[in-house]
Amino acid sequence: MSLGGEVKVAKSSKRAGKAAPQFLEDDPSTGYLPGRRWPVVRYGLISLAIAAVLVFAIELTVRGDFAGTISFFLQPLKPGWTTIVVFALILIGLDAVLGRSHQSLMIVAPLTLSLAFVGHQKSHYLGDPLYPTDFLYARQIFALLPLLVRDRPMTALAMVVGIVTGLSLLVYGWRLWRRKVPALSRKGRLARLTLAVPLLAFFVSIMDYATFSWTRDRLQIIPIMWDQKENYASNGFALAFALNVPMAHVSAPPGYSDKAIAAIDRSDVTASVPAEKPDIIIVMSESFWDPTKLPGVSITPDPIPNVRALRSGSMFSPEFGGMTANIEFEALTGFSNAFLPAGSIPYQQYVRTPTPSLATFLKSQGYRARAIHPGTNWFWNRGAVYADFGFNDFKSEETLPPMQKRGPLASDAAMTDEIISEADASDDPVFFFAVSLQNHGPYEPNRYYNPTHAVQAPISQWARESLLSYAEGSADADRGLERLVEWAKKRSRPTVIAFFGDHLPPLGPVYVETGFLKDNVAPRNEPTPEAALEHHQTPLIIWSNHSGPVENLGAVSPAFLPYHILTTAGITHPYYTGFLGEMRERYRVVDRNLLLTPAGEATPDWARQKEIDPAIRDFRLLQYDMMFGKRLAAPDFFPETVDRVVAHTS
Repeated sequence: MSLGGEVKVAKSSKRAGKAAPQFLEDDPSTGYLPGRRWPVVRYGLISLAIAAVLVFAIELTVRGDFAGTISFFLQPLKPGWTTIVVFALILIGLDAVLGRSHQSLMIVAPLTLSLAFVGHQKSHYLGDPLYPTDFLYARQIFALLPLLVRDRPMTALAMVVGIVTGLSLLVYGWRLWRRKVPALSRKGRLARLTLAVPLLAFFVSIMDYATFSWTRDRLQIIPIMWDQKENYASNGFALAFALNVPMAHVSAPPGYSDKAIAAIDRSDVTASVPAEKPDIIIVMSESFWDPTKLPGVSITPDPIPNVRALRSGSMFSPEFGGMTANIEFEALTGFSNAFLPAGSIPYQQYVRTPTPSLATFLKSQGYRARAIHPGTNWFWNRGAVYADFGFNDFKSEETLPPMQKRGPLASDAAMTDEIISEADASDDPVFFFAVSLQNHGPYEPNRYYNPTHAVQAPISQWARESLLSYAEGSADADRGLERLVEWAKKRSRPTVIAFFGDHLPPLGPVYVETGFLKDNVAPRNEPTPEAALEHHQTPLIIWSNHSGPVENLGAVSPAFLPYHILTTAGITHPYYTGFLGEMRERYRVVDRNLLLTPAGEATPDWARQKEIDPAIRDFRLLQYDMMFGKRLAAPDFFPETVDRVVAHTS
């Protein structure tokens, strides 16, 4: 043979040596050997061991606490052991699909550990665990990345390097595994699927928290939907996440029927407006709060003197540090998040057809209903939601004129200019709903190059400078309110202004260092009503250029704002001032975890009690009927919506 022929044979042999191995009947690594038990048993035990390590890593990542993770697995028949079995079945089933033993780990591990990391970060900054519905607004998270990168550039760089390195190693490992590990036989793949698919299907069938499951109960998987932090702590990240999947569907309340809706008391209040219709302007100020409430903190000069002088009471926010859309939902509709699944976001999940709101009603009375937000129109799905709420138009970043920035975001002063300009240019009465943007977190130090305040506090320099950035933004919001009020005082047209913060700001370490909170965020289910009030109240102003500020409202849920605003404007409505007015005589706060009467009497954890106040029951029935049911109550409570329910095309 010639030298050239020898070289060709050598190359051919080399290529043949690199070919991916096929199924080998006598190779135990295939995990399936007809007539031989031990390799099958070994494969199963290895799959369980891998699942155990992975589940432990997931829980450790989410909890950030080694001792807490160990305690989660200590007792038998706890959800942790069920999770391990479920993960083993997932790995076995995916192995059958991929055709290689244990290759499924390269998909399952990166995916679940990434989710666990995101869940830990969300819990750290917002106080809530990761919900399946969070992925409905993932685009919003990416929109906030520039702010986060500016706040923590080295952390962002480390994350990018970590992601690129991880993906590179994953691709290399995947290709190496396909070359080195023999393929499974058809019988082996079928055996795995026969084991995994029916068991996983059965597991899925028992995870609807709204129905009782004997098997789930025996496995000690207890859905704790009223306290999601405890739900994730008790059931573990994976099972709690799975339990929350069905929350996108809202079940009818017990007793919902035509007769139940007909039995709800109808007040004699009808829709009416004054002969001279007042302009109504609502400003929901991003993260607006009184930072001087922080222990040991002194801010000079006072950042919110105008709010302090005009204050009507407090808005009791159902959220902390974020989830603005949920406060917005209550304030515009007069409905309550308390009657929706924990962790849900109505703007993302439930507002899919025309839904009654202040805009719907006021537009029916000749108002021009307008919404303004200097951010993008898709954020929180606002563009579609505002259309369903009945707004005539929504001006956002895409349609507003270029707005002057203060710091990295559009200024409150520029938004105030836009409100005044639009109101002065309108011949028709206007209803404005404005959502500010300037004081959105994170509050990086030195956010403003020309601060006008000074912060004194026994905390770290970073925390002090971060608090200064927040205080500057709050002062700008306060000046925006002052300008609106001074403008309205000079108007002949009656004007009502409502101003409130949506939630406490996400100040994180500032809360811990000042001793205001033990953690970066307040717990969902506060230990006492007093703590709930302290951590969820933001300033509320309702003011009229004819009668001045409304006084002594105390703390009120956003769902009651339509009642107070319309009453101040001299407007009546069968739901917003009739039904809500009667409800307001019984409660001023209706929250998922707390009911508070006008006299200050608190009922914590009311939803877990066997007997629920019939008034609360009717509130829930009415809301369900209008959002998800037959809209039987529309003619009596929302007459402006009758014969107008059509699907939007936004």
